Amino acid sequence: MLVSNVDQLMLSRVSENSVAAVGNVNQIMNFLLITFSVITMATTILVSQYLGAKNYEKVSEVYSVSVFSNLVFSIFISLILLCFNEVFFKWLRTPNELLSDAKMYISIIGGGIFLQAILMTYSAILRSNGLMKQGMYVSAIVNVINIIGNSIFITGSFGVPKLGVEGVAISSVLSRLIGVMVIIFIFKKNVKGKVSLSYLNPFPKQTFKRLMMIGLPSGGESVSYNFSQMVILTFVNIMGTSSVATKAYVNILVWFSFIYGAAVSQANQIRIGYLIGAKNEDEAYKKVLQTLRPAAMVSVSASIILFIFSNQLLGIFTSNIDILILGKKLLLIDILLELGRAFNMVIIKGMQAAGDIKYPIFIGVLSMWSVATGLAYVLGIKLGWGLQGVWIAMMCDECLRGCIFYIRWRRGTWRNKNVFA
Repeated sequence: MLVSNVDQLMLSRVSENSVAAVGNVNQIMNFLLITFSVITMATTILVSQYLGAKNYEKVSEVYSVSVFSNLVFSIFISLILLCFNEVFFKWLRTPNELLSDAKMYISIIGGGIFLQAILMTYSAILRSNGLMKQGMYVSAIVNVINIIGNSIFITGSFGVPKLGVEGVAISSVLSRLIGVMVIIFIFKKNVKGKVSLSYLNPFPKQTFKRLMMIGLPSGGESVSYNFSQMVILTFVNIMGTSSVATKAYVNILVWFSFIYGAAVSQANQIRIGYLIGAKNEDEAYKKVLQTLRPAAMVSVSASIILFIFSNQLLGIFTSNIDILILGKKLLLIDILLELGRAFNMVIIKGMQAAGDIKYPIFIGVLSMWSVATGLAYVLGIKLGWGLQGVWIAMMCDECLRGCIFYIRWRRGTWRNKNVFA
């Protein structure tokens, strides 16, 4: 998560336009990366259930299908980004002064998106096998290399030309390339099973079908969320470059509010997958509720800290007083938003691991578009509340969905829906 955020952080020393441009690109990338998460999410769930059921024969086949499927998808997405990026920016109503930097950044990052696909897939495999620390080490390596590369390209150290946005994009791609080499090495050394073309001849249609049966519905909730966020970004772009920059800065900070919840919800999803595979639904029920409390407490506590120290933290990026004032207001609203988001992350991933796939999509699409997107337009544009209106709308969406999913989990409606293992 930090790679793109670090890019924006370090570019804030160059210009706010550069930050806003990369912010627009990241919104596009987040949407397209869901294509990979369809496979990686399904891989995590399917491998966890197979391991929980002690069915080891299919594991290497799942690994191979996952890696090569995402590789094919990534090539297709690269072509879309390289050939049609102007369509995305036009649709998002990206301000003209941001287009040059945005096109440069998306062309380079998009060309190397296959590296992100491979990283995400192997990370899912490591997580499914309980190798959490190894995945963290790879992420740390990628980020350290990216920071060093950004610094060199931005400052022009060691005789390297100052390349600004272009250099930051190159640094991100190179850091991910090294990350891919490291994570494949870790996989070969630590994971029983292998990734091989031999498992694809003949092509295992049934395994691919199972991945799609899990991944497409599971990814539907993420697709809806990120697509709605893209629409909301068009509202923000209408508000002007200052609002776009403020949103980008605040988004960087709020990562730290929900990073813990995102991490433990992923880990808990794997635990739930094992328990469901072992036919132990009662223990799965307890694990989700046990995970929910600390996830919500940490998210809210982090949000409160960000609000209290907002001037100092936002001051890292900018000295613009209007952005500092607006950013503080957004971070106050974000406290409740993160409470709802913690509930959603933990419970939705638990439901997905248990095979309750369709319900989160139905509620997600309904709430994200009627509440988050619709209310953002009414409050932010029609009533003129600007970014505050947008944040209030997103907070209402997260809290509403959090309440609905909590009630469903407590009622046990998700039980007996595991049809994949």
